[in-house]
Amino acid sequence: MPEEFSKILDRLQQLQEQMAHVQEDLGTKTVTMESGGGVVKVTANGKLEIVSIQIDKEIIDPKEAEMLEDLVVAGVNRALERARELADSSMNDAARSLLPPGFPGT
Repeated sequence: MPEEFSKILDRLQQLQEQMAHVQEDLGTKTVTMESGGGVVKVTANGKLEIVSIQIDKEIIDPKEAEMLEDLVVAGVNRALERARELADSSMNDAARSLLPPGFPGT
């Protein structure tokens, strides 16, 4: 029994190290989403941080500020949603790789 417990602890340590690596790696991955037919582009990283917002200069009109704000919010929300999916997928893949063969979900 102690040997099995040791193996479980080793597996948990491997999982912890793998998750730390995945989280670090997520900071280097980005997704870019658009709103308003591409006039607003928002890029987020896998840590769910916005790294850039690009707005087509042709649509910047002080009279249309509210519409522009709505487009930015939509772009940010889409980018964060995609970044969250990226993070979830990466974490699930890392966890699955440490499960023994034949374990449900592998």
